[in-house]
Amino acid sequence: MSRRTFALIFTLVWLINGLACKVLDLVPRHRAIVGRILGETHALALTRAIGLSEIIMAVWIYTQCKWRWSATAQIIVVLTMNVIEFILAPDLLLFGHWNALIALTYTAIVAYAGFVQAAPQVSTRP
Repeated sequence: MSRRTFALIFTLVWLINGLACKVLDLVPRHRAIVGRILGETHALALTRAIGLSEIIMAVWIYTQCKWRWSATAQIIVVLTMNVIEFILAPDLLLFGHWNALIALTYTAIVAYAGFVQAAPQVSTRP
């Protein structure tokens, strides 16, 4: 798969989660998770702020600027979010504790695209 294809897939993941699920609040479960972790008082505003940052991540990935940096950022954010959710709100996750496996799979694919597949080719010619 080309970098462009990976970029489009990753962009869609962040865009759908950021825009549809959080900013437009089409998946209230996301707001419930934020409310559980950060408090109900400002859950909607905080969920939308998180969604906006995910949209920014989508734009960054789409541009392919600093590809390895964006891969690193994705891995850190996804693993951090999932560890926190795994501990504090597993009952609100779409797949419960199985979400951890999905997060690990996603980050493994991001790591492959960002570091293995995108590695510079070493010439064997003298």
